[in-house]
Parts: sequence; structure tokens; C-alpha cells
Amino acid sequence: MSENTNYSYPTRLSILRFFKDAEGVRRNPIPFHKRYFEKFGDSFSIRIGLTRYIILSRDNEIAQYILVKNQRNYNKSKFQSVYLSKYLGKGLLTSDGDFWLKQRRLIQPAFHKQKMNQLVDNMNKTIITEIDNLEEDKFFDVFPAMSQLAFNVVAKSLFEFSISEEKLHRIKFIIEEVQKFLVKEIRLPHKAFWFSLSGQVRKHLNLAAENNKIIQEIIESRNASNEEFNDLLNMLMETRYEDTGEGMSMQQLIDEIKVLFIAGHETTANALTFTLHFLGRYPEVQQKIFDEITEIESHTDNVIEQLQKMTYINAVLNESMRLCPPAWITDRENVEDDSLAGFKIKKNTLIGISFYELHRNPKYWDNPDQFIPERFLGEQKKKSMQYFYPFGAGPRMCIGTGFAIYEMCLAISQIVKKYEIKTKNETVKFNPLVTLKPVNIEVSFSKR
Repeated sequence: MSENTNYSYPTRLSILRFFKDAEGVRRNPIPFHKRYFEKFGDSFSIRIGLTRYIILSRDNEIAQYILVKNQRNYNKSKFQSVYLSKYLGKGLLTSDGDFWLKQRRLIQPAFHKQKMNQLVDNMNKTIITEIDNLEEDKFFDVFPAMSQLAFNVVAKSLFEFSISEEKLHRIKFIIEEVQKFLVKEIRLPHKAFWFSLSGQVRKHLNLAAENNKIIQEIIESRNASNEEFNDLLNMLMETRYEDTGEGMSMQQLIDEIKVLFIAGHETTANALTFTLHFLGRYPEVQQKIFDEITEIESHTDNVIEQLQKMTYINAVLNESMRLCPPAWITDRENVEDDSLAGFKIKKNTLIGISFYELHRNPKYWDNPDQFIPERFLGEQKKKSMQYFYPFGAGPRMCIGTGFAIYEMCLAISQIVKKYEIKTKNETVKFNPLVTLKPVNIEVSFSKR
């Protein structure tokens, strides 16, 4: 498109309204997004300065276009590539272009289904241990317990049983502290100077460096060991670049491991917490899960075979992630001018896709606010999957999707097999940070 192109954008939200709502949006953007979509339609825009635009959309056509059909023209925004990489380095989550493609091709085999099957026994043992430690017959905020469970599953899958609890706790603490500060940096860009001047940036960069050091010590210890390990670290260390035959550098290994920790534990913990809430709210769904597990276990005690038969549990998890997608929003910037959904947009337009709103868009979903797992069974599933983005879409779809599904199915099946679940909460509360984080979801577990 030439310099004289007449660009066109979705209905514009006035900059005055944007600034008036800014503090509320910073605290929780979702109610504001909902209000804007109801007023302006499935996409709206904001003009920043004279020529820069932001688009926010819940339109499936736009989501498919920028994530799948023309994904080569859309890079991750600087929120992901700059802010995240400052603390996480250049891993799959933060990189773009040829480097990202090279890393994706290198790491993909470690997440092949056959490789994931090798991790299932350790995954299941860790889950059973964590579930045995759940408090019984009292209501409590269940997110910390699910966070601990998911973190330990990732840690034991990454490092098998070759890392001390002290180091694990420190890694978890650093990840949580850095993420909290990262959200402040993204949502309060006007305070960047103060964050730097007050030493907060330096403090969190030092924490990130400490995390690097802990992970490096684990890798060096593994290199010096003669023991056999069946974990993700071993798989990553054995991968080789096609063009050189070399493995990843120490720094690259560290960066990818950090990404796996963050992407692999918090989103799963969120999804499990929300799912337990829905099971507490809908005892008939819980009973169907129990019946499915009983039926499956009467035919096989092989965990892989059991996972393959967990049709209803999968549907329940999908419906939970539809209503409360842990990765609730994503964004891209177009490298060149483009046309999408009838609009002509200038290069470097920031486009946000609200998966939270797309998953509740009445254009695609009947009774969108109701919890109906049957949407993801039989013929209905084919329709639902067209508008469903729990792990993103296209070439950049989450590399750990299979790992996360295995983990969540095993966790829910083990919990329901052992406990009846109740909840105090009538509605779900959450805080939209980098992920959609549950807030005060109180659940009780009573032995069956």
C-alpha cells in the first residue's frame, strides 16, 4: 500500500474516554472491554497520537487471519518481545522471525506425543503426592494448592527428581515476583522513569539473574553426572540444530527452561482452579467424571490408555477454559500494511485479540455464559473448536499443549476419584494479569 492509502479502522473509542477509564482498565480491563464491545461491535480501535492505532477484537475472522492465515506478517508486540525478554531472555515465548522458527524446530521433538508419554508416570506420581496433601473437610482458597501442584509437575518433568526443594521454592518465588512487577511495567508505562529511579527495575533484573544462576547450576550438575535421566532437561540437552549439529548454548537452555516454567505452571494452575470451582457448582458434572473414571479403570490400568479415553474430562476442561481462558488475551503487530476483515491498516498497528470475549461472543456460542461441557462432545465439538483458543492458534500455538492436557486430565481424574468437591463461590472472580489469575476461589474436599 502506498503513502496515499486511505486507511480504515474499526469504530474508534475516543481518547478522552480511554484516559477517563485508564485507572479502572489498569485494575481490571475485562469489564471495560465488555462494555466497549457491546457498544462498538466485535472490534474497536483507539488512536494514539497522530498516526498510531490499537485494535481490540473478539472477531474470529481477525483472530484466524493474524494467527494463522497471514501470520508471517504479524509479530509479537513489544509488550511480549521487549518487556518479557528483559527478564526471560530469548526463548520461544519472546522471540520472533527466523530465530524463533529455528528454536521451535529444535525443541518441537521434545514435545512429541511419544516423548510426553515417557513423562506420564512421573507426572502421575507427583500429582498423587500433591493431592494426598490437600486439606480435607474445610473451605480454603484452592489456587495456592493448584499452583504448587502444577509447579512441581513441571519441575519434576523438567528435572525429574534431581533438584532440591529449596531451589524449587526459590525459582517459584522469583517467577512470581518478577511477573507481578512485569504487569506493573506494562500497565503503567508512564511510571517507567520512577520504576528505574527507585531501583525496582534493578531489583527484579537481579532476581532474574539469580534465577539464571540456579538453572545454570542444575544444568552444569547434570552435565557432570553419569546418571540416566528421563526428563525434559535431558531431551533439551540432546537436541541438535540441523545446520550445525550443535546443541543449544548454556544461555539458550536457561532461557527455554525459564519459559517452560512460566508457561507450564501458572496457566495450568489457573485452569485447574477454575475447573474445580465449576465442579463444585455442578455436582452432576462431577458425578459424570467419576462415572467415566470408574468405567475407564475397569478396562485398563495403563495410564496412557486411560488418558486416551478421558473424553468427558477433556470436555469439562475445555468448557472451563472457554469461560476462563488462562491465556486470556494475545497481541500482534503487522510488519507491513494489510487488509483484514474489510479494514485497511497501517504497518505497526497493535492488534489485541481478547480470547476471553471471543469465547463468550454470542455470535459463535449459544448461551455463552453458561457452563455446558457437552459443547465439546460429538458433533458439537467440531463447531466449538472453530472458535476456541485455550492454547492460541497457528504456528505459535503453545508447544506444551499436549503436556498441559495430560497434566490437567490426570489431576482432575485423581481429585474426583478421591474427593467430593464443593465450592463457596457462586461466581468466578479473577485478576487479568499476564494470565487470568483466580481470586479467592474457595473449595472443600471431602473423601468419597
